[in-house]
Amino acid sequence: MSHHNTAFQQLLKPLSRHEFEGLAKQHHVGQKLRSASRWDQFVGMAMSQLSGRQSLRDIQSNLEAQQHKLYHLGAKPIARTTLARLNENQPAELYEALFHKLLARCKSQPGKHKFRFKNPLYSLDASALDLSIKLFPWAAHRDDAANVKLSVGLNHASDIPEFVALSDGNENDMVEGRKFCFPKGSIVAFDKGYVDYQWFASLTKQRVSFVTRLRAKAVYRVLERRSINKKADITSDQVIELSSAHAIKRGAPKLRRIGYRDAEIHRHYQFLTNNFTLSAATIAAIYKDRWKVELFFKAIKQNLKIKAFVGTSKNAVLTQIWIALVVYLLVAFARYSAKEGWTVQRMLRVLQLNLFERKALIEIFNPSPPLKQKDQPQMRLVL
Repeated sequence: MSHHNTAFQQLLKPLSRHEFEGLAKQHHVGQKLRSASRWDQFVGMAMSQLSGRQSLRDIQSNLEAQQHKLYHLGAKPIARTTLARLNENQPAELYEALFHKLLARCKSQPGKHKFRFKNPLYSLDASALDLSIKLFPWAAHRDDAANVKLSVGLNHASDIPEFVALSDGNENDMVEGRKFCFPKGSIVAFDKGYVDYQWFASLTKQRVSFVTRLRAKAVYRVLERRSINKKADITSDQVIELSSAHAIKRGAPKLRRIGYRDAEIHRHYQFLTNNFTLSAATIAAIYKDRWKVELFFKAIKQNLKIKAFVGTSKNAVLTQIWIALVVYLLVAFARYSAKEGWTVQRMLRVLQLNLFERKALIEIFNPSPPLKQKDQPQMRLVL
């Protein structure tokens, strides 16, 4: 319908242009921009994320083809050389700040995880974004590998990454993980890569519960044995004390060890938590639901452009990644327009085909069922 804005323009509505320009002034280096603005850069790069553009030339051609529709966004086509120069020289911190501005709005969206308890639930994990060591020598991780590490604390109620950090590939996951300040009363699930006894004590003091797995060589002694529900595949529920010199030196708190046998794959797990209130079966289910953060990484790697980069400098790579994360938040913000049960991944795929269509987002994400053709006698074949 002609009176509708494009899907792309509707998607960008949560962004305040006034706030964007204020951030652009804060994060600017060098002379005043003339041929293109940071907004032109953002619109071009965001469009490339949503429409699957693979190169700077491809981005320029697509923007020129949609020039009459960009006018209403207050943007204009940007030459590939200009876009490359902006990505190379203008600080990526602009888009990091933009991400956190938008995140504050997305947090106000209603959402609920699948568990009965009301505590906020997060999954903490990190994923490496592989790069070519020949093209990106600054990101060398080993002699034959290069990557950038993306650390995320994902909120299970909204599927939104409320905590995000980008770091060098050779940095331990714990470095960024410990910087995340989870809200009081929340529950955080993470794998054995984040096991740190001093951090366990810190989380406990902050009244943040965690669920992880017990390392095979952990030394502990049992203080109390709790009753178990064998019907829920729970094999043990114990209060333990980590008794190694390493744990004692770092002030490890008393913890709860839960044994769980997965009947489907016939595998036994040992979970570790500082939560003594929830049932053992719920603790096991929380760790299993940690798979959501893996699905998040899969969604952004498959549907956004963070595997193939249009620039080779560190600033250009970080610019592209932060814009991809901003785009993810914009799509998550638009979820109210989609049918119940639609994931951000599915919405991204639909948007790729309808980005410059003049349709309401609610119409794109809730298409009308195809009309059934009436049985017309004149259409019958007479034999």
